[in-house]
Amino acid sequence: MNKPVKTIILVLLLVSANTICFGQKKKLDALRRELQTIIKPYKATVGIAIEDIESGDTLTINNDHQYPMQSVYKFPLAIAVLHEVDKGKMALTQKIHVAKEDLRLNTWSPLREKYPNGNIDITLASMLNYTVSKSDNNACDILFKLIKGTIAVNKFVHGLGIEKISIAATEEEMTKAWGVQYTNWTQPNAIVKLLSGFYHKKYLSAPSNKFLMKLMIESENSPMRLKGLLPEEMILAHKTGTSNTNDAGLRAAVNDAGIITLPNGKHIAIAVFVSNSTEKFENDEHIIAQISEVVFRYHTSILKYVKESK
Repeated sequence: MNKPVKTIILVLLLVSANTICFGQKKKLDALRRELQTIIKPYKATVGIAIEDIESGDTLTINNDHQYPMQSVYKFPLAIAVLHEVDKGKMALTQKIHVAKEDLRLNTWSPLREKYPNGNIDITLASMLNYTVSKSDNNACDILFKLIKGTIAVNKFVHGLGIEKISIAATEEEMTKAWGVQYTNWTQPNAIVKLLSGFYHKKYLSAPSNKFLMKLMIESENSPMRLKGLLPEEMILAHKTGTSNTNDAGLRAAVNDAGIITLPNGKHIAIAVFVSNSTEKFENDEHIIAQISEVVFRYHTSILKYVKESK
């Protein structure tokens, strides 16, 4: 191949690459505007973070707030526990004794519903299942005791390089005063970074990673949020979080954070935190569903655009 032909080919390739990048930027700007249009009418603070896990491209909206996590914090708790399993200090098969006094009545607890009198021994694997897949608050606090409290988990997460997160209060402590839940906070991008690092197996062994991913895919809670408007066949590994309202009708948190598997096998990490809302609960969930659907549609159209441009 002579030099002029090589030059022409190189120029064409550069023009093609620049065209694709410009087209993608226009679509990304359009995505941001569409997301902002979705959240604008609602009486709530909505934080969004998105990462294309394979490329590392990110987008955030209203990221610089401290959003109460509620049960989303059971995801980093599970990573911390499984890290101890990987170090050989715990085992998924080990039995944990559950006394009746461990099963508080004034909280969400499928574990208590199944074993109302306590005095049982269940495996660590089962306790993680109750905590992550069923979002059981009593199981969560039992795990906090097992791993030496919220301070230990908070320190562990910061040690992973995830700084914009605070894990300070157990589920029991959050029931004592409505405002305590605000001590367990995050910025959306911090959770997305944790999700991305988890997907890339930065924190856990392959077996532990697979186990936790399965628990998150099998989550039985709040199907009307991230998954609400997605095609039924889409795989979502996620963890939700929800608060009650206070006497003034203010709801601190309706959250969902997870990993969406796209039709081509690529993955999107997404976190949506709806905070300080005076909307109906159904509206708060619908905000998350709309955002997830738009993000899914954006990424599938980008894949199509890049393929057609080539």
